[in-house]
Amino acid sequence: MKQSRRGQVDPFIVMDVMEAARRAEAQGRHIIHMEVGQPSTPAPAGARRALAAALDRPLGYTVALGLPELRQGIAALYRRWYGLDLDPARVVVTPGSSGAFILAFSALFDAGDRVALGEPGYPSYRQILRAMSLEPVGIQTRAEDRYQPRPQDLPADVQGLILASPGNPSGTVLRRDELAALSGRADELGISLISDEIYHGLDYGAGFHSALEVTDQVFVINSFSKYFSMTGWRVGWMVVPEAMVRTVERIAQNMFICPPHASQTAALAALDCIEEAEANLSVYAENRRIMLERLPQIGFTRIAPPEGAFYIYADVSNLTEDSLGFCAEILDKAGVAVTPGLDFDPRRGAQTLRFSYARATAEIAEGLDRLARFMAAR
Repeated sequence: MKQSRRGQVDPFIVMDVMEAARRAEAQGRHIIHMEVGQPSTPAPAGARRALAAALDRPLGYTVALGLPELRQGIAALYRRWYGLDLDPARVVVTPGSSGAFILAFSALFDAGDRVALGEPGYPSYRQILRAMSLEPVGIQTRAEDRYQPRPQDLPADVQGLILASPGNPSGTVLRRDELAALSGRADELGISLISDEIYHGLDYGAGFHSALEVTDQVFVINSFSKYFSMTGWRVGWMVVPEAMVRTVERIAQNMFICPPHASQTAALAALDCIEEAEANLSVYAENRRIMLERLPQIGFTRIAPPEGAFYIYADVSNLTEDSLGFCAEILDKAGVAVTPGLDFDPRRGAQTLRFSYARATAEIAEGLDRLARFMAAR
């Protein structure tokens, strides 16, 4: 059977690392997971209770753009977090942030269009673009710029730009004036802007700003996966310009029919579970503190300043030229799963690693102990 050229995308390497860790666990080994960006905590208790209470009712199709009350709740979140008076009609509930990217790319771009994105960056941007016959254009960012693109870096010959703040894998944050400068330059060049804000809420003092604070001409993407600990529930959202709502709605009707009703029910209740979400954030903050203290002692000295999310991105060019092999060695000898930078930066990723600190503090401490023994014996 013929395979499409656009279907030949690169693997999501972190998922391969997860599978290697699973095989090791199946053989009886205890693996510390620092590879995947997934909270170890369950969905908020209130979300689980709300779903349990709804299970005796029909959970069928909802309208394509999502439950109206959930869209209203998300709009209220923008008032609470950013002081924005957002029309709920501009909120689109999606099957995870991945579904949001598919909808955004479908609504904004035609086959052959070029879309710029910072490197290092979330690998699925590139692969989804390629699967949709779009061309990703990497912008090589610099450590001194906190691995975020600058306005002067934007190519003039692209149709789109993806920003991410906090970034994955760097955890670095765009300030309000930086968002304004980037969106202004994109507007000058006629470039459609997409802002990935999936890690908002996971803040350690730098603060976070939505692109909606500086422009309405943007597709903003977020999710319940990270701050609300609902990765497997697959429910995200977009905020789109008013003029784009009907276009997105028509695509969503045909591609997805609707987001999962059960997940939407839980997500609505999760919006009121801020105390639990903030308790999880305090765990990440402690994990970040001990990671920043111990990683340099262990030998990982060149790290990006993690201002948000739950990642540390390390330059290991002084230790290896083969991050994939280095991660395999760490998994085999230390029993710690970490992610090679090849996922995030196809040109420089052989010299970088990403550490996730989304797990319980005791696990993170044990993982650091194992890494210290591994590095001492290496």
